[in-house]
Amino acid sequence: MTQARTVGEAMTPDPISILETASLAEAAKILDARKITGLPVVSDDGCVVGVLSQTDLVRARANSHLVSTWPGLSVGQIMTKPALTIASSASLEEAARLMEERRVHRLVVCDEAATPIGIISTSDLVRSWLR
Repeated sequence: MTQARTVGEAMTPDPISILETASLAEAAKILDARKITGLPVVSDDGCVVGVLSQTDLVRARANSHLVSTWPGLSVGQIMTKPALTIASSASLEEAARLMEERRVHRLVVCDEAATPIGIISTSDLVRSWLR
């Protein structure tokens, strides 16, 4: 097997995304059921507008002001925005550099229309280096 050289070759394709208007409970259920740590957040037209991670949920629960309104909060209210995105044609070195500079564990891979087509995570990078 040849070593992946581009983001498109190493990414996890067809990411599960969530609408910015979805509830935090719905997001938490998806993260738990799918055993994933983050989701691209999309607008009604399917364009990426942010990312929701387990860390975002923990921060919201730790904030006493937000805990009282937790049931009514939407994903869009606590997501990290804007989403850090990268093209599938970018090199793995570019992805690693961006993750390190921005201190994130995942980047949303988008097409020209800002639609999420994949996720490249630190785990994907490590896996690609083992091949």
